[in-house]
Amino acid sequence: MQKCVPDFSLENLTGFNLVAGVDEAGRGPLCGPVVAAAVIFPQRDVEIPIVIRDSKQMTPRMRAVAYDWIVNNTIWAVAQASVSEIDELNILWASMLAMTRAVNSLSVTPQHCLIDGNRVPADLSGTPVVRGDARSLSIAAASIVAKETRDRIMTDLALQFPQYGWDKNAGYPTKSHLQAIEIYGINQHHRKSFGPIKERIKNEVAQN
Repeated sequence: MQKCVPDFSLENLTGFNLVAGVDEAGRGPLCGPVVAAAVIFPQRDVEIPIVIRDSKQMTPRMRAVAYDWIVNNTIWAVAQASVSEIDELNILWASMLAMTRAVNSLSVTPQHCLIDGNRVPADLSGTPVVRGDARSLSIAAASIVAKETRDRIMTDLALQFPQYGWDKNAGYPTKSHLQAIEIYGINQHHRKSFGPIKERIKNEVAQN
């Protein structure tokens, strides 16, 4: 199947100049925050010298190069929702909260937002775009910034907790991560509302 190449078609259809693409990273991991980014391209009629597409289709090196270009050539912001907020609100609403925070952190107020997914956070004015990171350059750029930021957070946490391999698995439930949880238990960065973590806590309580 041919990969989609995002462009500015959706941004141009809005009729606005200041259009923010918004995406998040980290809904699936067992630990760490969920991170959202908002990106506005101040000019959409210039050639972009690097590859920007859905961050999941890019190698780590490609993402790093794209990230550096994006943060130096666009209006952007990142924000997050903490593990405690994820456990309190659930991951969907925590993701919405992180997106709202990212948009509100922009240095300019966007006239419209293109939100990756099928819903728009209640406090934002925008359009949901399913598979938006494969269709909109602004959303694709936001997906890159969000993923790079979150990966760096998890790499930093891995320095404190090397036994979980977070610098490699980013907190996702890989076999090695689940094995590490079995051996070393959980800590304050694990999401206690997520199935494998909730089950472990339940078993520990039952044993005591």
